[in-house]
Amino acid sequence: MQRIELLSPAGDIERLKVTLLYGADAVYIGGEKYGLRANATNFSLSQIKEGCDFAHRLGKKVYLTLNIVFHNEDMEGVYEYISAVVGAGIDAFIVSDPFIISYIKKNFPQVEVHLSTQDSTTNYKTVQYFQKQGVDRVVLAREVSLDEIEQIIEKTGIDIEVFIHGAMCTCYSGRCALSNYVTNRDANRGGCAQVCRFSFAVDGENDFTFATKDNNLARYIGKLIDIGVTSLKVEGRMRSLYYLATVIGTYREIIDRYYHNTLTEDILEVLEERLSRVANRAVSTHYLLKEANHDDQYYTGRNEASNQDYLGQVISYDINQKLIKIYERNYFEVGDTVELFTPQGERVSFVIEKLYDEDMNQIDVARHPDNIYYIYLDTPIVINAYSMIRLLHH
Repeated sequence: MQRIELLSPAGDIERLKVTLLYGADAVYIGGEKYGLRANATNFSLSQIKEGCDFAHRLGKKVYLTLNIVFHNEDMEGVYEYISAVVGAGIDAFIVSDPFIISYIKKNFPQVEVHLSTQDSTTNYKTVQYFQKQGVDRVVLAREVSLDEIEQIIEKTGIDIEVFIHGAMCTCYSGRCALSNYVTNRDANRGGCAQVCRFSFAVDGENDFTFATKDNNLARYIGKLIDIGVTSLKVEGRMRSLYYLATVIGTYREIIDRYYHNTLTEDILEVLEERLSRVANRAVSTHYLLKEANHDDQYYTGRNEASNQDYLGQVISYDINQKLIKIYERNYFEVGDTVELFTPQGERVSFVIEKLYDEDMNQIDVARHPDNIYYIYLDTPIVINAYSMIRLLHH
């Protein structure tokens, strides 16, 4: 049986590398045109090639979003762009417009076509229709249940991709007009202003806010594997390196432990806690088990305060002097109990005993984000670039 794919977002080349190193089997990226994250850094053609080369050396894949709602003016140059990114090495396009499907399948049959969640596919008849058009995979709408996913797989046999973690749309996925109405930025053409997270003055004194809780299906990964889902997708091309490393690394462990039959309840609770501390919004399973309702959203008075667990990214480790060189992100001090974790899944917890500034003066506190610091640690594990340090809570 083919193992399930863990699919990660990547908003730039550094995020692509980090997320693949931390356990993603594939990444989805946006180019400089035709994608739905216009505010992300996105990838130039040369960066797409660099990312594909990096992924393929690891035996992993890169998918490119081409999923805006096309208008007439978007037609200019699209065929040339498709040819160029295929030449750069991408493994699949994520599309929503039918004319793109037929063009790619006819001219570049070696590249897969994945139907975007922008198409809001919720039933097996629609899946069967797109199968006949040559689609290789369907990214289902986020508004489908576990039973519906299973029935779609049973009736079609096509590769199915399901969102498991990250932000949800307040409106029906792929059908939102709030951004257009309030800011004149088209959500379905890459300009979503996330109006659902704005504060609205309703009586001159009190602000009204509403938002959808984030998606978190960590507890149901085994069920998704068992019913035959092909790919588990994490949302968040604009998320931080620390967020991606933590979320992808955690889901990698959940998936691997499930296959190895070592995912105990105690371990799952620890992993769920790790996921809960990397984001600042409440979470829900939304439509997976039932119809989503008011409990899956939150309103005025919600608390989205972020924590400062992430202390810094490792730049290098001097094995002779036993010094970790880090790029600081949040305040920490001598005496803190911390955890260092690596892309290989290794973790070591320790108390900070010695701390030095960039000039190697011994200090007690690191209080300036973006500065370089050195932490003493004597450990046998391999510490390489993109390892990270966070406060320890378990």
